Amino acid sequence: MLIDSHCHLTYEIDPAGVDAVIARARDAGVGIIICPTADPIDVPAAIKLADTRDNVFATIGIHPEHAECTAADYITDEILAHPRVLGVGEIGLDYHGDDVPARDAQIKLFTEQLEMARRGGLPVAIHTRDAEEDTAAILADFPEIGGVMHCFTSGWGLAKKMLDRGFYFSASGILTFKNAGDIRDTFAKIPANRIVVETDSPYCAPVPYRGRVCEPAFVVETARVVAGIKNIPFEKFCDIVMENTKHLYPKIKI
Repeated sequence: MLIDSHCHLTYEIDPAGVDAVIARARDAGVGIIICPTADPIDVPAAIKLADTRDNVFATIGIHPEHAECTAADYITDEILAHPRVLGVGEIGLDYHGDDVPARDAQIKLFTEQLEMARRGGLPVAIHTRDAEEDTAAILADFPEIGGVMHCFTSGWGLAKKMLDRGFYFSASGILTFKNAGDIRDTFAKIPANRIVVETDSPYCAPVPYRGRVCEPAFVVETARVVAGIKNIPFEKFCDIVMENTKHLYPKIKI
């Protein structure tokens, strides 16, 4: 069985509804789905999904594109203490493009949510894009916090720093793309016991589904590629991913 460690089930993946998506995932061997939040308005929906589906859990956070927000207006200690809320995420920094929020605002939101994670003793799911230096520097101020580098596409330099911190690394469908050789090379260096897999649905559909709306069933294709990179039999790799995800998110009960 596989776990999709990062799937935006609060977004519309299939007009037929979320249960159709979950059923196809089960049929593909994806038994557990972790639903993060990015937009703060999705926090109640993610918690409701986790409360009403036995194989769905949540992480709660605000993406840097919403840096105008104050996290405390949407995320309370009570929410983070919820038994099916596994961590704080997705949070981080994104400096890609010209229309992103100001860096100071992003850093303020990121730091606020890291403080929440520290207070709650929770792991974090980190989004970083063109912001590796600031991401590493800010996380260095929170040495007690662990977590996962979500949809990891950065180079070995950041990977080494975060490995030394005890972080995990999530492979997404991007790793399967023809032009993603550098990402595959980085995952070849990351120990197998620090790797999890995700779809980031509805984004980043892996080969052979590239260009389609992504869904959690597709995480199997990413796992097959990573297993090949690591020269590990697929079924054994699935077991490793399961154990890794349970260590990453100790509150998970499966």
